[in-house]
Amino acid sequence: MMDAVSPFAPADYPDFPSVEGVRFATEAAGIKYQGRTDVLLTLFDPGTEVAGVFTTSRCPSAPVEWCRAHLAGGKARALVVNSGNANAFTGMKGRNTVKATADFAAEAVGCAPEEVFLASTGVIGEPMDPAPFGQVLKGMTQAASDNRLLDAARAIMTTDTFPKAASRTVGIGGVPVTITGIAKGAGMIAPDMATMLSFIFTDAPVSAKALQAMLSKGVKDTFNAITVDSDTSTSDTVMLFATGKAADRGAPRIEEAGDRKLSGFKKALNDLLRELSHSVVKDGEGLRKFVEVQVTGATSKASARKIGKSIADSPLVKTAVAGEDANWGRVVMAVGKAGESADRDKLAIWFGDIRVAVGGERDPDYSEDAASAYMQNAEIVIRVDLGLGRGRDTVWTCDLTKEYVAINGDYRS
Repeated sequence: MMDAVSPFAPADYPDFPSVEGVRFATEAAGIKYQGRTDVLLTLFDPGTEVAGVFTTSRCPSAPVEWCRAHLAGGKARALVVNSGNANAFTGMKGRNTVKATADFAAEAVGCAPEEVFLASTGVIGEPMDPAPFGQVLKGMTQAASDNRLLDAARAIMTTDTFPKAASRTVGIGGVPVTITGIAKGAGMIAPDMATMLSFIFTDAPVSAKALQAMLSKGVKDTFNAITVDSDTSTSDTVMLFATGKAADRGAPRIEEAGDRKLSGFKKALNDLLRELSHSVVKDGEGLRKFVEVQVTGATSKASARKIGKSIADSPLVKTAVAGEDANWGRVVMAVGKAGESADRDKLAIWFGDIRVAVGGERDPDYSEDAASAYMQNAEIVIRVDLGLGRGRDTVWTCDLTKEYVAINGDYRS
């Protein structure tokens, strides 16, 4: 992990409410790191339903393949996550490690291997020995408790500098339910579905089908709208687990995502996904700035997204932000190279509330001093209006610093 902590790291955390039917245990198995936890075991009561979205990478990790293969069953009893080794590009050895780990967990928990879901994060291409899982999982099952959310978030960190967790409480049929989640990620973040790893837990009685529909839609404008370095991980995984325990308190079971009784739940879930995804960007490797890129006036939302990503992924834009340089010419460049409809003479650009360019040239009222002063803020908004239509979208990113190069230059050592 990095020595320097993100400037956006929380000074403290609230007391997160537990989710009935969910228990956590962590252990230091020595998979890569020494002197810290690196395995998370989450236990779910019988009847827990599950949904998931995964990386679009054509080189997915062995755990991603395992989860995809068993997601259709819709039921979960355990989640095993390790940090330090991604178990990706590890061939048949990786598949065997996944199968052995699921078997170890199933025996310890007392369930079928198909009810065990797995995720790994860390170095790609290093074979991973399943033996450490067999040595720790039984004891972890016995030690699991329901109030260890931050411990869970810490165990899955790699180059993260702070644990990422969030919670919401919302009503279904007049009965309060809890939604709680954790995430990890700081680099290799340009998801086409989700971030590197995030796990959401709720006691709401919602079917796997409805969970899947809500999660697939929810990631589009949250985890799919963030980027740290334009690189999509082999291991990207977001999973949503629902124990259904709120039914014991009178919450109605929901079968379809379109059920009106889920309206408040959907909003709370999307809000939680947004907070977790932003926390990933705010821990971007070596960052000093959090950047929101707003695109309006595009020919469509999809076009606005592509232009927003072009700006947010541009090393020249990101290094200008790092240097607190109001270099709007780099934003023009990023718009022009996106391959989407744009008209130079209709383009307008703002840094915060300061319009820096309009009508194909620098704003006549442009003030270098005002723009430079704005760029010293920790949070920066870049807004682009294309003047072509009603399409709009927002993407979140961070700056690109020397520290990013230092972190990734010796990541395997």
